[in-house]
Amino acid sequence: KYNMENIGEIDEGFYSRQLYVLGHEAMQRMGTASVLIAGMRGLGVEIAKNVILSGVKSVTVQDEGRTEWTDLSSQFFLRESHLGQNRATCSLQQLSALNPHVRVSAHTGPLDEDLLLQFEVVVLTDSSLGDQKRFGELCHSHGIKFIVADTKGLCGQLFCDFGEAFEVLDQNGEMPASAMIQNISKVMTSFCFMLACSRKFMPLQQWLYFDALECLPQDDQLGESSFSAKGTRYDGQIAVFGSAFQEKLERQKYFLVRVGAGAIGCELLKNFALIGLGAGEGGQITVTDMDFIERSNLNRQFLFRSQDIGKPKSEIAAKAVREMNPQVNITAHQNRLDADSEGVYGYDFFTGLDGVAAALDNVEARVYLDGRCIQHQKPMLEGGTLGSKCHTLVVVPHLTESYGPAKSSSNNAIPLCTLKNFPHRIEHTLQWARDQFEGLFKQTPENSGLLAMETLRPWRFLGGVWGSLEAMRTGGQRPANWEDCVSWARCKWETLYNNEIRQLLHCFPADQVTSTGLPFWSGSKRCPHPLTFDPNNTTHMEYVVAAANLYGQIYGIKGTTDVASIRKILEKVHIPSFTPKSSVKIHVTDEEMQEDKKRGSDDAGEFNLLLFSMQMYPMDFEKDDDTNFHMDYIVAASNLRAENYDIPAADRHQSKRIAGRIIPAIATTTAAVAGLMCLELYKVVLGHKNISSYRTAYINLAVQYFVLSQPSRPQQFQVSYSSIHPQPFSVRLSDCVGDFRDEIYEAVSHLQDLSKALYTA
Repeated sequence: KYNMENIGEIDEGFYSRQLYVLGHEAMQRMGTASVLIAGMRGLGVEIAKNVILSGVKSVTVQDEGRTEWTDLSSQFFLRESHLGQNRATCSLQQLSALNPHVRVSAHTGPLDEDLLLQFEVVVLTDSSLGDQKRFGELCHSHGIKFIVADTKGLCGQLFCDFGEAFEVLDQNGEMPASAMIQNISKVMTSFCFMLACSRKFMPLQQWLYFDALECLPQDDQLGESSFSAKGTRYDGQIAVFGSAFQEKLERQKYFLVRVGAGAIGCELLKNFALIGLGAGEGGQITVTDMDFIERSNLNRQFLFRSQDIGKPKSEIAAKAVREMNPQVNITAHQNRLDADSEGVYGYDFFTGLDGVAAALDNVEARVYLDGRCIQHQKPMLEGGTLGSKCHTLVVVPHLTESYGPAKSSSNNAIPLCTLKNFPHRIEHTLQWARDQFEGLFKQTPENSGLLAMETLRPWRFLGGVWGSLEAMRTGGQRPANWEDCVSWARCKWETLYNNEIRQLLHCFPADQVTSTGLPFWSGSKRCPHPLTFDPNNTTHMEYVVAAANLYGQIYGIKGTTDVASIRKILEKVHIPSFTPKSSVKIHVTDEEMQEDKKRGSDDAGEFNLLLFSMQMYPMDFEKDDDTNFHMDYIVAASNLRAENYDIPAADRHQSKRIAGRIIPAIATTTAAVAGLMCLELYKVVLGHKNISSYRTAYINLAVQYFVLSQPSRPQQFQVSYSSIHPQPFSVRLSDCVGDFRDEIYEAVSHLQDLSKALYTA
């Protein structure tokens, strides 16, 4: 059992995305664990990297051996300058820099009982069967979690023994799988470790074996000399695939696309550097990512360090890759891949590529890139993660099905009337709060940037713009000082959480019935109640503090978080009286709202208006800065509205995930998907023509579920165009740009009609 009282606070800024996978309690348990990882070749360093990023108490890496050429094929923290030096010592500095919260040390002596008894978890790699048995019995008898992992080329195996008294606190499954030539057991071992320490999910039962032998060259004419060591950093890979394939890898030109230097992108770039992709004459890797490094990235995107925060991801990632393998030819861009960047990524660019690797975070971008690859007949490797889940897809022209058109996501959209008047879930109140933020602190200041307008129609935002520029003393909304900001925040609170609710209840009283005699407030419609402001209520004051500071910021007025001084200002604030009006119409459905907009849009006359110039400062929502009041406002605004409707409130952590649309992520899953993508890369570069060689993968490392299946063939149709030459011709949908498939269907229909006419003639 763990003494939770002695555990320090979790650094939520650093572990943000991982916390949404594991939770606070599991993270706290992991924070007490001391781990020994024996063996610092490629397998050991991958495990160590993921374990350190996960946030244990301490990690000791052990290795008696010295760096050899074959180590550089998979050990990404070793350099040519380390040849002949101890592997554990040479890896220590880079491993220590991964996570400031984890103590990392190196042990260069042999394994013995005294050493193992100091740890809660022991991981053996590159070990003999004798050592595995001997140390396994020792760990079992002393309640030490014991993991054995090993890789041999394209094969890997894993064994776990967590003891007879191991307690699982969250039985959400198990059975992970996977990875790449060097990452097969690495990924699984890392995950079996987030199980041993956190007691989250079920551990492996007890063996796992994995191979990817379908990756091997299909040319039987290769001689033994093709696989002999050359005294280079690629000797380990040459022993599997041969020297001719290595040379072909080095000549490849690949495009890694945004978030090309994100979590998956970092893992892919590491793998590309190790295998030598684009590292020879004529070879090239182009990576594009328009994002800049944030602190929350450091827990998964292991190429970045704290000193890199604020710098372009692609540039720092490219620099790290060159340090891993100076032979790699890599170019960094900061462009978004879309129609606007086709001047850069046009015909000449795509025709010069051998393939594309996609590490994108949304469906629309995937569909666009898929279309470009189809247009230019280029293979595409695609992968994504969600917490402990990951998937991969390989698209090979003329052989496999493409990613395909975007599926409509309109069903996931929250109806406007639900957001505005009838919320019934915390997701609704959080989206409402996010909309409030955008309207008050971004859109209105942006719209006020207009200097002068003539013959304008009264746009919907125009009243808000005018009010934001007119001083409060003359009836407008522009504050002159901090006191005005507090007054505005207090009045806004009254409007949102009292007045508007009273107006809603005036239009639809609690005992309202529908035309069919059923209660109006039933089903998903929760009957609300107005709130009364209480300066001693924490949430009430949190709203005022956040709203007042944000309002001051858009006008360049400095605020404060001194609650006592704000309470004194509130004592002097005049709250206008409010009486609900019977003339107000509240829409019950989105259709009603749209109809009213249509009827009212043509009635607006034209008028002349001159706006005076005044500087305002719009805000872009940033969820990961805990000092900017953005999440403070969202959490308070949402929970107050939830209180209006008797919806259970959400804490800051949960609110941040929902409002910030955060995708839960852990380093282990990211490494798995990158490994699987690189297995498919081998097949594409080798030129495998048999679809049975390729794999589409879906894996959930937290449950007993993983699927590696043969990809689907592209859809096709046939047209007989001549009675003399009855051979049909085929057009595959994967050969067609997604945006023009309907037009192609129509063209083929015309061809069919033409062939019939020609036959008749």
